[in-house]
Amino acid sequence: MKERIDERTAERRDFLKTAMAGLMVLFTEEELRAAAILDQEEIKGPPVRFGLIGIGQWGRELLTNLSRLPMARVTMLCDTYEPALKKGVELAPKATTNTDYRRLLESPEVEAVIVATPTHQHREIVLAALQAGKHVYCEAPLAHTIDDAAAIARAARQATGVKFQAGLQGRSNALYRHIIQFVQTGVLGAPAQVYSQWNRKLSWRRPAPTPEREREINWHLTKATSIGIPGELGIHQFDLTSWYLRSMPVAVQGSGSVMNWNDGREIPDTIQVVFEHQKSLRQIFVATLASSFSGSYTLMQGSDSSLMLRENRGWMIKEADSPLLGWEVYAKKEDVHNETGICMVADATKLLEAGKEPGQEGSMEPTRNAPSLAFYNFIRSIREDTPVAATALHGYQATVVAIRAHEAVMSGSRVEIPASLYELK
Repeated sequence: MKERIDERTAERRDFLKTAMAGLMVLFTEEELRAAAILDQEEIKGPPVRFGLIGIGQWGRELLTNLSRLPMARVTMLCDTYEPALKKGVELAPKATTNTDYRRLLESPEVEAVIVATPTHQHREIVLAALQAGKHVYCEAPLAHTIDDAAAIARAARQATGVKFQAGLQGRSNALYRHIIQFVQTGVLGAPAQVYSQWNRKLSWRRPAPTPEREREINWHLTKATSIGIPGELGIHQFDLTSWYLRSMPVAVQGSGSVMNWNDGREIPDTIQVVFEHQKSLRQIFVATLASSFSGSYTLMQGSDSSLMLRENRGWMIKEADSPLLGWEVYAKKEDVHNETGICMVADATKLLEAGKEPGQEGSMEPTRNAPSLAFYNFIRSIREDTPVAATALHGYQATVVAIRAHEAVMSGSRVEIPASLYELK
């Protein structure tokens, strides 16, 4: 037995010496591509012809990223609000426009659809798009109810000849995909707890020329259509924890209040959530739209090291008694919360090609953001029949977690999440 343990320990150490030192200093282009970290290879075939449904604030952000990709061509835009379409055309001047998504789905000029409408409108549009034989990229959360999310995920799984990708952009984030390799070898040691936060002073309320339009665009603030901060913001950090630790929550306790934006909204602007995982692991999530202090990050603490992740930066802080693996001397160090953290660099290869040392010279930020990489992965999946970065099941399970968390916040109680709920029947 001891020989087998020693053998596994040696394998883990060898991997870490190669992967950690390599990805930060010496990893080759071929290895990075094999690990699907950079995704810099040219995609075979013509550009994918996209239709975008929902040209709101986030839809325009997605359109901006999509229009910069040479392997994508935006052929049609759809929104029920004409001024939104005009703003969309400024970003995609060659695209035609329509106010009825069904006309977009009928068009032979549209191969793939991005659904960026309000969450409660996803089900009808996604099911129709799959039925029409279109590839679908659906923003997260998949839906505002578990039944609707399950219907979308089942339809995506049953559809033949089309790709479906959930908008869990963290699963395309080059930094996150870089670091997960190390986490899953056990560098954290025994996981102790996870702390996540999302803070930004943001009202979520937007002005509109008519009361009807105001109700439409402020759907975030109404109980009937919104799953609140957990669904619209926290879902990405919940999914990150489940993905990294291979663990789904079994229950969640929540609370929330309107602390700043006292404008008649029905959804809290400040919340606290505690997820229970197996083996007594807890994930704490706090968020507020009343203050921007400290921004957003996820901190995973373990007996050997802790990992702090922001969207474009990551640090690992080792415990004094954790094993020395040999790669640490190569890594750039920075002060993080009065500790010395080891910086994680996702774009090491590009820096090496420029004759620079990763972590020592050049930008520490990835050269592509998560939405851009998500679309790149989706396009490659369509053209080369490769797996999508975030499957329908990933999207469904993350949506279940977010909806249960929102229920806990709204009720101020503990809500169980049975394992059977994560299964698609």
